[in-house]
Amino acid sequence: MNEADAYDIISDTIVTVLLASSPILGVALVVGLVIAFFQALTQIQEMTLTFVPKIAAIFVTLLIATPLIYTTVKSLSNKVFDLIASGTV
Repeated sequence: MNEADAYDIISDTIVTVLLASSPILGVALVVGLVIAFFQALTQIQEMTLTFVPKIAAIFVTLLIATPLIYTTVKSLSNKVFDLIASGTV
């Protein structure tokens, strides 16, 4: 294993982490912004208003995005396990 192989594995891992976490982070961002705008417009400063909808939206997104997360992590693990089985790592 040389530096190029290690770089490929690390870069694939970073891309996989970004792809797997992007649906949940995106939904959390959008819901947080919508709630922040709502609080700014209505001047309601309730702390539970910020957390409960965001947690619910993240949970629903996690249920929906689980196949995508599984597919991306599985493809990376298959690639790494193939490299280990071939003896190049």
